[in-house]
Amino acid sequence: MIATALVVGSGCALAQVGIDLEGHTVNPLTADTGKVVILVFLRRDCPVSSRYAPVIQKISEQYADKASFWLVFPDKSESPQAVRKYLQDYGYHLPALRDPEHALVKLGQAQITPEVAVFDRGRHLVYDGRIDDWYVDLTRARPAPTTHELDDAIRAALAGKSMAKSEVRGVGCYISDLE
Repeated sequence: MIATALVVGSGCALAQVGIDLEGHTVNPLTADTGKVVILVFLRRDCPVSSRYAPVIQKISEQYADKASFWLVFPDKSESPQAVRKYLQDYGYHLPALRDPEHALVKLGQAQITPEVAVFDRGRHLVYDGRIDDWYVDLTRARPAPTTHELDDAIRAALAGKSMAKSEVRGVGCYISDLE
């Protein structure tokens, strides 16, 4: 098994890895201590994931000094070359991990792409779910979102507070092969 999960208590991860685009295992929860960690689950073949690229980039730039963002590609058939092309096509400058064993998916409780998992400085999962409510369903989006769950979750994690709703499922493409 490529990735192994060790989860303790209320979602604190001690050893959780994905695979970077060079084939090395990386634990995004230990890579940048002192910062809030956000895992952003994406699929290249999901149009909703692709439409969120500017939103994800804007939020990651806004919190660059206080939070570490990681793009996570959970599709087992995803190649490093295909992920690199996707990152280039959408102008991403964030670190990307492949998660073929779904270790990070399980840790972040993701079910759909795009979804996020926000971990506080103590590495406890404080929020998992949608970025905002821009999409009503797969074929219908609002002109602009009316809620901003990712931004709210980051602010709560930075302030050491909990969220009123710590899980709000997103609209997008299901992550296949979930157990």
